[in-house]
Amino acid sequence: MGLGLLSALFFSVSFVANRGLSVSGGAWEWTAALRYLITLPVFAALVGLRGGLRPVGAALRAAPGRWLVWGTVGFGLFYAPLCFAADSAPGWVVAAVWQVTIVCGMVLAPVLYRDPARRRIPPVALVLSLVVLGGVALTVLEAPGGLGWSVVVGVVAVLVGAVAYPVGNRKSMDLGGGLDTFQRVLALTVGSLPGWVVLAVVGGVRTGLPSGTQVAGTALVALSSGVVATALFFAATRRVRDDPVHLAAVEATQAGEVVFVAVAEPLVLGGAAPGAVAWLGILVIALGVVGYAVVGRG
Repeated sequence: MGLGLLSALFFSVSFVANRGLSVSGGAWEWTAALRYLITLPVFAALVGLRGGLRPVGAALRAAPGRWLVWGTVGFGLFYAPLCFAADSAPGWVVAAVWQVTIVCGMVLAPVLYRDPARRRIPPVALVLSLVVLGGVALTVLEAPGGLGWSVVVGVVAVLVGAVAYPVGNRKSMDLGGGLDTFQRVLALTVGSLPGWVVLAVVGGVRTGLPSGTQVAGTALVALSSGVVATALFFAATRRVRDDPVHLAAVEATQAGEVVFVAVAEPLVLGGAAPGAVAWLGILVIALGVVGYAVVGRG
């Protein structure tokens, strides 16, 4: 749980920075692609310093197609939609909708796993997922300007990422059984690379090259969210990979992102702060997180 909450703090940087880059005119394609293009050499260096590049290369050669698929799903279809959504809604709204990934991780368990223990959905965990969903709904209802078309499009984009992230994360656990956390993240990043190159080309055609500010902002996100937070989160989930309730509890700590973003975004960017109803929704999300923690420890 502790690793999960710490990763949530570092992940929250992404929501605030992405919104800031969007408001300043940065293309979402570059914001998404640059994060992973910058993350790749950093992770390669970290893994290389620990003498772990050979196992990564061997794993990629053994199943290149599967790494391409799950890297694209787990990283590409997770992060690109979040950057797209930053054009449509404040970071705290995007972060709130993102909590649907908790429900997705639980509900998709019967599809992702074969053994009965991991396929089972505990009723209490499902109830807590619905509590979190209720909090998400309350928060989104108070989006600045109401639920207009722009916000709806952003919400749909985040929902795509909310499904893709747990799918890619959980499938990669089975695929990279012999790899540690840093090696697995590196392998997934390599697998997602073709998608980022394509997205960068699209961004270049649409808006030209990114500004220095956008490169610096995405570098910050790459280090905080891409390296530190991702490593912490994957380490936490790997520890409890065989227990769906404990795994969901770790994934539920990501609800802390909403609190961090809701406090930081108005202070840093001067954007609209959550109102009373939105804060009520955030409180409900937090209660769901506490419930997951209690169930997970039980």
